[in-house]
Amino acid sequence: MPLYCKSMRILPVPALLLLLSSCAPEPKPTPPPAKQAEAPKPADESRRFPQDNLVETKLVAKELLGKPFMPGGTLARYRKGAREFDMFVGKLPSPTGAALLLLDWKKALTGAKLIPSFGGYFGMDGKRPVFVFSKGNWIAGVAGLPEKEADLQARGLASRLD
Repeated sequence: MPLYCKSMRILPVPALLLLLSSCAPEPKPTPPPAKQAEAPKPADESRRFPQDNLVETKLVAKELLGKPFMPGGTLARYRKGAREFDMFVGKLPSPTGAALLLLDWKKALTGAKLIPSFGGYFGMDGKRPVFVFSKGNWIAGVAGLPEKEADLQARGLASRLD
């Protein structure tokens, strides 16, 4: 039974609650989860590698050298006599990104040591020696050579990166 206060009609509490709940906006459906944008396919940077003793180059879509923190890039395989080694390059959107990847490499390498004259790191990735450096937007390196030889090859590679 409704109540009256002067000339205003007051609804009983249950009717008032029903009226208010029917006026609430309809809940919006939850949107489907957004798909993460795929990283753009890396460009083939084969022209960046020295040609002496080059066996092949290969474009790697992501996780260059099998490292989950690495972007895609180009991997070059070399053979000099019985010795085989690889060089790699990956281009990032910014120099900061390349510098941060260098720190990831430092953590990933066993016995990583800073090569002050180059600003890169040399260490072991499993049983394989790796020399890695950044230059501008680039992360690059040499895998499979002792430190002095890797340093020499890395200098040649760095000179080809803009």
